[in-house]
Amino acid sequence: MSDERLVGIVLVSHSAEVAASVAALAKGLAGGGPVVPVAPAGGTEGGGLGTSAELIAAAAASVDRGAGVAVLTDLGSAVLTVKALLAEGDELPEQTRLVDAPFVEGAVAAVVTAGTGADLAAVESAAAEAYTYRKV
Repeated sequence: MSDERLVGIVLVSHSAEVAASVAALAKGLAGGGPVVPVAPAGGTEGGGLGTSAELIAAAAASVDRGAGVAVLTDLGSAVLTVKALLAEGDELPEQTRLVDAPFVEGAVAAVVTAGTGADLAAVESAAAEAYTYRKV
């Protein structure tokens, strides 16, 4: 399967390093299946801590293959920035969803699920289910 119709994943963190590391981890753990389009959108344009609507919009455009884009965030203002972009209506690809999921575990679940060719609703559901993962 090519990546032509896979759901894209955007990982929004206040830190460019965290976003890039979680993206690398999720892609690495997804195994040898199709290459899911994943883009980190971390920090500000100047390299500082924070979130950037411009970086998020660019990341979403870069992973859009026509099957939808799932956006996972780390902390509060990242959520608010994505919500503002969604409210504007023309800054993100048409089928973009903010996914309520834990950042690391949700990212892994989203990438693995997207790699199976699942639709946006299934990717969102798998990422959200990561809230139930128990560690002890």
